[in-house]
Amino acid sequence: MTTPQNEAAPHRTPQHSIGSGFGAGSTAREVLRGIDLDGKLALVTGGYSGLGLETTRALAGAGARVVVPARRPDAARKELAGIENTEVDELDLADLDSVRDFAERFLATDRTLDIVINNAGIMACPETRVGPGWEAQFATNHLGHYALVNRLWPAIAPGGARVVSVSSTGHHNSPIRWEDPWFEHGYDKWQAYGQAKTANVLFAVHLDTLARESGVRAFALHPGGILTPLQRHLAHEEMVAAGWIDEDGNAVHPSFKSPEQGAATQVWAATSPRLADAGGVYCEDCDIAEPAPEDSTARAGVRGYATDPEQAARLWKFSAELTGVDAFATAG
Repeated sequence: MTTPQNEAAPHRTPQHSIGSGFGAGSTAREVLRGIDLDGKLALVTGGYSGLGLETTRALAGAGARVVVPARRPDAARKELAGIENTEVDELDLADLDSVRDFAERFLATDRTLDIVINNAGIMACPETRVGPGWEAQFATNHLGHYALVNRLWPAIAPGGARVVSVSSTGHHNSPIRWEDPWFEHGYDKWQAYGQAKTANVLFAVHLDTLARESGVRAFALHPGGILTPLQRHLAHEEMVAAGWIDEDGNAVHPSFKSPEQGAATQVWAATSPRLADAGGVYCEDCDIAEPAPEDSTARAGVRGYATDPEQAARLWKFSAELTGVDAFATAG
């Protein structure tokens, strides 16, 4: 039984810190200490590069088997060589046919997923169109993952899984631009990234509403600032000007994390016993984040528009119309 989409979400988890005992400096291995994932099956998109690679390494090290769908399977196998309990398959999140084909192959194995981490993404790329002319960041970071989770739902629902979406403080850049979601009237790479990252949070909010009666909980998070291949579209000069790196390419921003620290929050959200009865919240620094004050220019916490249940339901309906997929649609 699932929750009807027009029904108010009961017992929403408060968007406030729970005092997890971890923080910005915690690593993925540290948050997994004492947690046995033997026999668990995880899926990590982009789990062969940057934060995804460290997430895969940590989950596999705790006993889980990790499926890594990858746009470049050969590169993924090379990066994952030496990490036991991993497997690679082909998936291009910007191509909904590829998403469908991967999901069909996975479902044919009759396995149940315990953890799904929507980690893969692109950031601040030049204006790019995919599919029927969709803006690439929204299509890849949000719609691809939306379709993936909905198509994999038969393998997710039986296991009481957690679905974790990697968002960013970039969500502070923009709400959903309902008047022009495809940037047909002027493209801004950072607003496009912000809209996509807001969509990642709203996806978790509504999925948690729909799925909690099945025992499935959803979370979104900001992993922190980390230098990874995610910055591939940014010019060296742009990152120097932003104070991220020095002229030699070394990270100099005081809040930047190592990849092992950056992977910690998504691993924590996917496994922490403290979140056993929680869901639909945005996390940062291995804890539930606080709401961002409406008049604040700081980028800590989560914007109200990113956790608004009405916005979340509207985005879900929009995504279902665009992709033609909705695991929770009622018949008739």
